Amino acid sequence: MSQEMPDSGASSRDATAEASPARIFDVGINERLPLPQLAVLALQNVFGMTGMFVFPGLLGRAFHLSDPQIAYLYGMTFIACGVITILQSVLLLRLPVAQGPYAGSFGALLAVGHLQSGGLGMAFGSFFAASLIWCLLTVPVRGRSVAGMFARHLRLPIISGMIVMLIMVQIASVALPTWIGHPRTPGFPVVNLLSGAIAVAGIVFAMLWGGRRLRRVAILLGLALGTLAYTLWQPVSFAAVAAAPLLVEPRIFPFGFGVRPDLVAVFLLVLIPAGMGSMALYQTVAEWGNETLSPGRMSEGLFGVALGSVVAAMWGGFSTIAYPDNIGILRATRVGSRFVTLAAGILLIALGGCVKFDMLLVIVPIPVISAAATLLFGIVFMHGVHILAQVEWDDRRLIAAGLAFLVGLGGLFIEPEVIHAMPLMLQLVLQQPVISGGLTLVVLHTLLCAKPQPSDISPAAGAGARQPVRVRQ
Repeated sequence: MSQEMPDSGASSRDATAEASPARIFDVGINERLPLPQLAVLALQNVFGMTGMFVFPGLLGRAFHLSDPQIAYLYGMTFIACGVITILQSVLLLRLPVAQGPYAGSFGALLAVGHLQSGGLGMAFGSFFAASLIWCLLTVPVRGRSVAGMFARHLRLPIISGMIVMLIMVQIASVALPTWIGHPRTPGFPVVNLLSGAIAVAGIVFAMLWGGRRLRRVAILLGLALGTLAYTLWQPVSFAAVAAAPLLVEPRIFPFGFGVRPDLVAVFLLVLIPAGMGSMALYQTVAEWGNETLSPGRMSEGLFGVALGSVVAAMWGGFSTIAYPDNIGILRATRVGSRFVTLAAGILLIALGGCVKFDMLLVIVPIPVISAAATLLFGIVFMHGVHILAQVEWDDRRLIAAGLAFLVGLGGLFIEPEVIHAMPLMLQLVLQQPVISGGLTLVVLHTLLCAKPQPSDISPAAGAGARQPVRVRQ
């Protein structure tokens, strides 16, 4: 019986959803919290940014940097993310969004830095030039920007849902693999898996059965339990932490400076999906808090992402993206106050500026953090699936979404010798699902789904009347 009236029922549900979307947050976006709760939630957001604890260490070890240099990478990553998170919380986007290091810029710096000429100096210099260009394209003029034109695409559930899923696919490579580790790391594989599993179990218990108060510290609880379990089998030495100085000194282009036009194009290509992915997550957070997100406000948020790239490239860090871990924390805790992310930004700057803390991250057990990230990435991925449930699927949309998803996913499984035989730009496109899959989806959706199909029009239209039908996205 329900299959005989799909249009009218779906139309009613859509109209209701558009008029009054379900609010996820128990604490609203503009609500304040007591200082103790604010501090705990801010700390939880900091430790939820898995990439900040993983990417600097991986990049430093890939280029055989010393421990103090790796600690510097950690410090600059924290400070750059803190500055942009503060701007997004109170001045630009005004949403509870934490900006964390983008996996795409990490991958590009890793690939470009290993070229025979220039090394990290050429990589960061070209990254800086590309960031300046991207920043100019995102400058809001009367509430609009050139890059902000992408926002109209991301309001469609089929686009925003797929982009969220592709972001999760792209960064999944730093979740489970770094949880397991590799044969040369301590604790591989049993201790890593066991301590990570204890962390995940603690988070799940706090989220599902811990009540409202325990839910708000679920991530911290899980990380504490996992770290305790890890240290029982693999004791950690803190001698390097004790010997480290107190404050970090930011340096302009600490690894040197060089620019190549072709590498600038590569980094610009990498920065675009970071902006698109951030906008999709901004839209998600706004919907969770019943907040209206105007094109002008979206453009200001996108400008914040671009500005963060300029700061990061100049100091020696990574470009930023609205961090999926923290979006998962919002969903898990149901606390949407932007003052929490403001406090998290302040805490990021304070922690990043302390060399002793940065040195501590060089020895922190990565598997525990990566295990928590695996859970949070999964939550956000399934939210992308939830968004796609709003789409009325037909052959055209199935073709566009299915081909785009497998193009994005399939690039991750191309044999290394095949990838290395390709031009550098093509390598980065194929190994960045948000680029390959996202652009494929936008192009196919524009070509196949932009115009209403005959099935969208009611049979009563021939008699001069239109029936309310579900608008296809």
